[in-house]
Amino acid sequence: MNGIRFILAFSDQQALARYAQAQGMFHSEWSYQTVLGARLLDVAVPAAGVPCGVALDCADGAEGLVLPPVRGIVPEEAAIDAYTEG
Repeated sequence: MNGIRFILAFSDQQALARYAQAQGMFHSEWSYQTVLGARLLDVAVPAAGVPCGVALDCADGAEGLVLPPVRGIVPEEAAIDAYTEG
């Protein structure tokens, strides 16, 4: 989104299915990993190597959650405000 990366995360298989449906790919095979939220933020987000946030249940409208890549939300090495200052 606007040059900023987001990891798509889903709270359960039904949330992933709703996303697949919204993308018109409901009948496609989707591989996924189950990861604890803390590990997603502490390990996977910094591993992206660029500013990166998390979009949780992004097909669920207002019920979804966007964790932007800013200090205090994601680790500093993945925060866009750390990149712009450095």
